[in-house]
Amino acid sequence: MGLAWRVLQLGDSAFPTGGFAHSGGLEAAVQQGEVREREGLARFARELLWQTGHGALPLLGAAWREPATLEALDARAESFLTNHVANRASRTQGRAFLDTCARIFPGQVGPLREKARAAGLRFHHAPLFGAVLRALEVELSDAQQLLLSLTLRGALSAAVRIGIVGTHESHQLQHQCAPLLDEVLEACAGLGPESLAQTAPLLDLFGATHDRLYSRLFLS
Repeated sequence: MGLAWRVLQLGDSAFPTGGFAHSGGLEAAVQQGEVREREGLARFARELLWQTGHGALPLLGAAWREPATLEALDARAESFLTNHVANRASRTQGRAFLDTCARIFPGQVGPLREKARAAGLRFHHAPLFGAVLRALEVELSDAQQLLLSLTLRGALSAAVRIGIVGTHESHQLQHQCAPLLDEVLEACAGLGPESLAQTAPLLDLFGATHDRLYSRLFLS
């Protein structure tokens, strides 16, 4: 399979990684009154993408460049994600992504999963994403774009299911975020783990309340 087709497969909403079980903190932000209608969602998407740029892309890039450092990067992610809901979501999504890719691409990703299990990793999503896409021979720039795109699409899909916007509105917003995606990628693509930062502390605090919500559609 050509690498371009592989990237499209990984970005397909039908690819079974379980990411759509998470809202990225949106559900809690909505119930706390921080996000209302399209304007609030656009603001949330902007903050979420910058947080992904500063809090995930550095780990993804380091794992892609040096897969042998995956264990140390996984430990760095564990220390960085002090919000217990975000920490749990990262581990859940990382394990699901690794297991799914190992089943679909056993030759390339199977050995990585066995090493991760043997090392006792916590399976944090960002570094595993980088290591898996390196194993699948996907270029780093494509891997970074894919993570940003999946992050945005996941939040907008959650917004549709929560009822903030309709399907067409969500795709209009996704289209309008294209310049922002380029901006985040340009600013954050070269960052290393030493540059990890929490750029949206208020949204992080709202996300941490997810387990205390009266009713929940999502795991995080």
